Amino acid sequence: MTVRPVSPSTDAFARRMAAAVSARVGAARYRLWFEAHTRFAPTPAELLVLVPTAHFQDWLSQTFGDAVAEAAAEVLGEAVPVRFVVDPGLFGVQGEFTEPAAKPTARPAKILFGEEPPPPPKRKPAEKSGRKWKLLSDFVVGASNRVAHASALGVVEDPGLGANPLVIHGPVGTGKTHLLEGIYAAMRKRGGPDARPCFVTAEEFTTKFVQATRFGKHAAFRRQFRDCTALLLDDLHFLATKRATQEEFLHTFDALVADGRQVVVTTDCHPRLAEELMPELVDRLLGGAVWGLLPPDDETRLDILKQKAAAGSPPMPDDVLKFLARNLRGNVRELEGAVNGVRHFARVTARPVTPTLAREALGDLLRHTVRAVTVADVDAAVCSVLRLQAGTLQSKARSWAVSHPRMIAVYLARKLTSATYGEIAKHFGASSHSTAVAAEKSVRKWLDKDEKLSLGDREWRAKDLLARVERELDR
Repeated sequence: MTVRPVSPSTDAFARRMAAAVSARVGAARYRLWFEAHTRFAPTPAELLVLVPTAHFQDWLSQTFGDAVAEAAAEVLGEAVPVRFVVDPGLFGVQGEFTEPAAKPTARPAKILFGEEPPPPPKRKPAEKSGRKWKLLSDFVVGASNRVAHASALGVVEDPGLGANPLVIHGPVGTGKTHLLEGIYAAMRKRGGPDARPCFVTAEEFTTKFVQATRFGKHAAFRRQFRDCTALLLDDLHFLATKRATQEEFLHTFDALVADGRQVVVTTDCHPRLAEELMPELVDRLLGGAVWGLLPPDDETRLDILKQKAAAGSPPMPDDVLKFLARNLRGNVRELEGAVNGVRHFARVTARPVTPTLAREALGDLLRHTVRAVTVADVDAAVCSVLRLQAGTLQSKARSWAVSHPRMIAVYLARKLTSATYGEIAKHFGASSHSTAVAAEKSVRKWLDKDEKLSLGDREWRAKDLLARVERELDR
């Protein structure tokens, strides 16, 4: 049905409600769930929250109903009833988005979380809820991400038949979410109307699970995820301290994989290093393919900069892009920010874009950029700080006086270089990459427990020793 408020909401009222709701649910959640999908309409008797679909009506009322009621009381000066109402015409959504006309209060028989609001039949597969999904074709491929990108293409071509699960891990800004969104968009496009891939963040999965537990709707919750053709979960590490949610995800995972349906997850570190994930879950993740993403190298940085600079003005000359690629060591977001910063500076100063202008515009960023280091650089820095002879860390010695510094070097090599576990292990004379993985894991434990180490001629706190080696590398 179409609802019209008795007293139309004003822009001022809408802004005040937006601010009050955002303050309670968080700006990110407000943008995701409210900004383009709701309208607040006060009437003499109640506050109506107009939404485009029955799914939004159900999800928002259950998840954020109390927060909206509190916000309304703040804005209106008194507590008022709040009702979520489907009004598809208000948002230009066709009738097939609404609940069945014969049962206006019935809920959809099946809702796939991560697909809200459901796209109209003719909408491009890469878009939903006005969101433009990143595409695999737009992903800049280089040495730091080539294998992970190829694996993403593989699960689109043959979902459930190859690597299952596919685990993509890496630091912030290296493209994990881009790949996951690209897989989602490609699956929707290739699968046609029967495709039901489910894209969800670990935080959203957790929120849904908590709500299902609270309202006794576990069966409906499980259907939402187990009826999908593929489950794509972003930021798995969010589940690290949530045992019950991990168990539920594990059951969902097993059900989907057993039925031949694809599971893809992203996380910030290799599953072996995820201390707070259940061993059973780590075991399942290691049963598929695990590929890492690293910060881009010089060549890939230049390709990324060219892509980011392709649109917009003023134009970015090649010599400026090459200058940025040589002098920046950050992730994709930092590179995009550099392009935007240079352009803005050029506009406000009315000067052409040149390397000199770029250096001036990005002075602070360039001064704080960490120079590229190699595994050999880290090896030498650890030996220098601890007064060890060159080559000591590459020896076969197993005493703590050598093994502990070697572990420190492995940890820093993973943190500061683009080397793989295998390359690091080879440098330090280990026969398997698992040795490097174990070393990094040990140092993480030292840091978590703030342990002290007797190395060289003094006792060090682990974090102080790491900081001292990093300063040595900055010289």
